[in-house]
Amino acid sequence: MKKASIIMDRDYTIGRVDPRLYGSFIEHLGRAVYGGIYEPDHPTADEDGFRRDVIDLVRRLRVPIVRYPGGNFVSGFNWEDSVGPRELRPKRLDLAWFTTETNEVGLHEFAHWAKKAGAEVMYAVNLGTRGADAARNVVEYCNHPGGSAWSDLRRKNGEENPFGIKLWCLGNEMDGPWQMGHKTAVEYGRAAAEAGRVMKWVDPSIELVACGSAAHDMPTYGEWEYQMLTECYDQVDYVSLHRYYGNPTGDTPGFLARAMDLDAFITEVIAICDAVGGKKHAKKHLNLSFDEWNVWYHSSQQDQEVWKREKWSRALPLLEDVYNLEDALLCGTILITFLKHADRVKVACLAQLVNVIAPIMTRTGGGAWAQTIYWPLLHASTYGRGTALRPVVKSPVYDCSDFDAVPFVDAAATADDDGNVTIFAVSRSTDEATELTGDLRAFGDLRVAEHIVLTHSDVKAVNTEENPDNVAPVTVTGDTLEGGKLTAVLPPQSWNVIRLTRA
Repeated sequence: MKKASIIMDRDYTIGRVDPRLYGSFIEHLGRAVYGGIYEPDHPTADEDGFRRDVIDLVRRLRVPIVRYPGGNFVSGFNWEDSVGPRELRPKRLDLAWFTTETNEVGLHEFAHWAKKAGAEVMYAVNLGTRGADAARNVVEYCNHPGGSAWSDLRRKNGEENPFGIKLWCLGNEMDGPWQMGHKTAVEYGRAAAEAGRVMKWVDPSIELVACGSAAHDMPTYGEWEYQMLTECYDQVDYVSLHRYYGNPTGDTPGFLARAMDLDAFITEVIAICDAVGGKKHAKKHLNLSFDEWNVWYHSSQQDQEVWKREKWSRALPLLEDVYNLEDALLCGTILITFLKHADRVKVACLAQLVNVIAPIMTRTGGGAWAQTIYWPLLHASTYGRGTALRPVVKSPVYDCSDFDAVPFVDAAATADDDGNVTIFAVSRSTDEATELTGDLRAFGDLRVAEHIVLTHSDVKAVNTEENPDNVAPVTVTGDTLEGGKLTAVLPPQSWNVIRLTRA
């Protein structure tokens, strides 16, 4: 059995955990909206056509915020198409995903769905084919009480009170040549500054997210952040980061180490933000919005076949990755990494929420079920609130294709306002269990309330509609906490949640 240790102190903290760290994302892409959250003919559909079974699964996740309506989709989106009587809304070709968008579900409908799901809306504006004028108008439509053209149109369309959307994305992945309206860093920075300025003139209470690089391996990464922030630093509050991981070669040890890449990415972007802030003698620090993250590679070949067969159809079955245990373990290490940077990573959105690279899958007319990656997000969202602690973790290590000295055990911890402590730990070992000992004397009299484990003998095991609990969490016994010393056993290839409460 391997051996690892963790030492924690109540005064060794990183920062408060922003609940928005556990957000998600719904784009008008694939079956995320149509056939995902919205299916009027489904047996569980409510009076607005939303699937109650999906809402129930989302509410269990306690997702505090959902980014909408894109994604690549937003760079060609006219927000006005999505309001007013449904029968008058235009059908548009979506050049991002080669489908036809019917606008059956629009701004009002999604805001109502989010309220039912217990979430706030994080709205993205189009800075690809549009700009500052459309951006200020949609803020007025959503947030101004009344007495102006756009706010009165909202009231005419059935929403007397403002939606009160507080977090706004200034475009999406504008450094990407695949993006409609793709811009250079200076072009985008100027556009973001001008849009942000007038948006905040309409509603000074809103917060704005500027587009960072679409990926860590973009050729302009780093330079993009520095140049665009030089233009818009004073107008924005967050910089976005996006990162997806895959394992097409089947290299499990290398795949499970990818959170080390993520940690470096976050550290580098923080350094660039602070460099620009220093150059400007700024009094504020920009925080980070990791508003797209996940595993994404399983569906790539399938998507090409769908486009060949059904291009320009409505709600194509795209990006429907089926996730296995190792994907869940990587997602667990990503959440652990966010907690390690909770002082600066304040928003994060698992991309996406339903059907499209998602923790929740549905069958049209059929069931809805939780994929393997659902469980780490649920546990972190439920128990990872309060203050992120700064534990000292000692673990045996291994080398892999891209990284040296990868810890077999990766861990983070939080303390809530009542003094309860939760340890989140992933065992990357695929062949033997690990004994984890912990020094928690600084926390006083705690007891082990629960040890939740997500594991399976097959790292490629998946959940299906027929077998939704194939990879599901269980509670294990045997942990001890005596005299401030914790002893627990982490099974091989496992996600662990150890809950310690006041005795």
